[in-house]
Amino acid sequence: MSPTGDASGVEITVDGRTVVAEPGELLIDACERAGTYIPRFCHHSRLRPVGMCRMCLVEVDTGRGPALQPSCVVGCTPGMTVETGSDRTRKAQDGVLEFLLVNHPLDCPVCDKGGECPLQDQTMAFGPGESRFVEEKRHFEKPIPVNENVYLDRERCILCDRCTRFAGEVAGDQLIHFMDRGGQTQINTFPEQPFSSYFSGNTVQICPVGALTAAPYRFKARPWDLEEVESTSTLDSVGSRIAVQSSRDRVLRFQGVDADAVNWGWLSDKERFVFEAYDHEDRLVGPLLRGDALGNRTLDGDQLVAAPWGEALTVVVEALRAAPADRIAVVGGARMTNESQYAWAKLAKGVLGTDHVDAQLGDGLPAEVVLGLPRATIDRACTPGGTIVLLGPDPKEELGALYLRLRHAVVHDGATLIELTPRRTGLSDHAAHSLRVLPGEAPAVVRSLFGEGSPAGVVGLSTDELRDAGATLAAAQGPVTVLLGRPSLAEAAGPVVDAAFGLHDNLPDSAFLSLLRRGNVHGALDMGLAPGMLPGRATIAEAHRFVDHWDQVPTERGRDTLATLNAAAAGQVDVLVLLGADLLADVPDRDLARRALDGAGTVVAVDLFTTPTAARADVVLPAAAPTEVDGSFTNLEGRVSVVSRKVTPPGTSRPDWMVAAELADRLGTDLGFASTDDVWTELAAVSVVHAGLSPEALVAHTREGLLIAGGSELERPTPTDVAGRDAYGLRLVASRSMYDTGVLVGHSPSLAGLAPGTRAALEPTDLARYGVAEGEVVDLIGPKGTVQVAVTADDGVAKGAVHLYVNQPNVDVCEIVDAALPVTEVRVGRR
Repeated sequence: MSPTGDASGVEITVDGRTVVAEPGELLIDACERAGTYIPRFCHHSRLRPVGMCRMCLVEVDTGRGPALQPSCVVGCTPGMTVETGSDRTRKAQDGVLEFLLVNHPLDCPVCDKGGECPLQDQTMAFGPGESRFVEEKRHFEKPIPVNENVYLDRERCILCDRCTRFAGEVAGDQLIHFMDRGGQTQINTFPEQPFSSYFSGNTVQICPVGALTAAPYRFKARPWDLEEVESTSTLDSVGSRIAVQSSRDRVLRFQGVDADAVNWGWLSDKERFVFEAYDHEDRLVGPLLRGDALGNRTLDGDQLVAAPWGEALTVVVEALRAAPADRIAVVGGARMTNESQYAWAKLAKGVLGTDHVDAQLGDGLPAEVVLGLPRATIDRACTPGGTIVLLGPDPKEELGALYLRLRHAVVHDGATLIELTPRRTGLSDHAAHSLRVLPGEAPAVVRSLFGEGSPAGVVGLSTDELRDAGATLAAAQGPVTVLLGRPSLAEAAGPVVDAAFGLHDNLPDSAFLSLLRRGNVHGALDMGLAPGMLPGRATIAEAHRFVDHWDQVPTERGRDTLATLNAAAAGQVDVLVLLGADLLADVPDRDLARRALDGAGTVVAVDLFTTPTAARADVVLPAAAPTEVDGSFTNLEGRVSVVSRKVTPPGTSRPDWMVAAELADRLGTDLGFASTDDVWTELAAVSVVHAGLSPEALVAHTREGLLIAGGSELERPTPTDVAGRDAYGLRLVASRSMYDTGVLVGHSPSLAGLAPGTRAALEPTDLARYGVAEGEVVDLIGPKGTVQVAVTADDGVAKGAVHLYVNQPNVDVCEIVDAALPVTEVRVGRR
């Protein structure tokens, strides 16, 4: 029987021992699983086998006598006999290494790969010991940048094909290739076409020699200088597993860790290089209070000045004591660990008594919808032969590691993709049906898919397109998974939620995978950082669970972020606490964010940096970064994994849960937490869904994490009424790009210059209708103002829409977004 319990296991003999392999398993993998390591360079478990390097030659006898065969391309067959250490095998491996070293430079002392180099290791273990070649080695210019963060040393390359296979098979960015022939064969990019992939850093990690190196790590440390812990990437909601490597109390590198349920070892470059922000010199190192030009601390001062923790906390506590519960609000929290989120939820709801708490920043979906709809896992979404419905943003731009999993499912495993998006995505080329849906029209499109409405009112889509996509859904044999999120920040959550319920009603066996992207936002929802919600996916109606641990529980549902900001703008919020929330960059409606900051009483920011929002706060408290705290993280499928501390926070920065506990203590309430383990112990006592988890269990499952089941009661919202289209206008699509001017990207030198900027992209017939030329600068007139932007034709944009990226250096499209409207309509004005 095979290791997975398959009775049809294949028996082979390896070095005299019987090994049971999986049907179709490669010989190299079966041997490694059985404890016999076969040397290799080109083989990688997540890439297709190619047999390029020949280092894995072993003697294989399938009944016709022993012969040398590359074990990375040979499948196990019954009765196969394998010798991995015979003289003939050793001689072959010795010869392969000798030829690989003919042109490889002997520069190990200055090579970043030195000390963790498979070529070094295998030369020592299997190589000849000395070279017979005295001829001149080949030479190339070195190193050459193939993009802003990856350098190529062609002299070191052994042509294993790993980087090119990753680029083509995994990322779909075929921008690095073999060139030339014979002894001059090399890896390179095409002239004037850099390796502009969001995932290029993965090629550095999988390169078996020092041919590809990452600019942020070059010449920084040797592997034996590094200390490492496994942790979780908190940059987005995928929760990719990472290895955090540091030296002398500074993080020097993030490496992807192969978690089978999550990221398969792959990271986006944004996840890989964001550690630079955590170590940036602009990090907050102590509290700041509003003061005057002379440095005197006063809340009506015009600048922030340094203050001790005791004084800063006293100012916050006095403001909280003076404010009624209904005039206190807490916004943000997705940056924090689960433990910190629970501590702040307990402080806000259990001590202060306010339910005006929301971790989402006006760009998400109602907590009851995310937690109430049947929940899918990443593995379910990527089931071979399954069906995926994308009703949300472009995963390639917002959730890079998830995009790689989805792409593999569609391209290599036969999954069927149906897109319901307002513009082309990174997956559109592989979609069975790619329907361009105008903002606000997703519910009507879903009804048309199932024959429940007339397709005549759906702009830009033909009856045939809708019928064919509906037939594909009706004929789906495998699981159907809906990827659910906000396709546009200029479209309210209502139409998206209505469309999701339409899919749920017509596909009762479907499940939903949330595409909310903001860090640990799903942990925040689980911990009660949402109006009407309590920790453990409980609602206010289930407050009885908390009576033994909380002093009080709100009895009425509070305001979400947008309602809170409107209340603050109207002078109805005395204390506004911002937990890692840069309202002036994160909230889609810039005008509303500014008015809220102007109208709020005391603004308290708990953050890593003095962001534009924090600069307008009255009190700024420095928080510890993800590499500086212990705790846990909940990803978009509900999988809880460990976050591990590796370095010391700068200055007097503190973990967020500690700030909450100190504030509660000064308010006269002991939260009961002296460590993150204490927080988790209480959470397990009050939360049904977390009851079976413990810190010890999480540590035991560091690599894969633990999936928590259960949800909240599904509440069907009132359908959103979307007004008819303006015949002379366009519906605005505002979406995120992988790189922008956000605080973490902006403080990561390797990422800061990569924001692409934006143009107003219109479908070509719309561009012609307005009579504007490619590249012409026009006025884009919205309900909140006007921006000037160059236009471009893009046949990937829905007819009747205009697309722009948010948080770009040249245009701030959120200046014209009105978050109070279901959709934002704009007009084009020629200058």
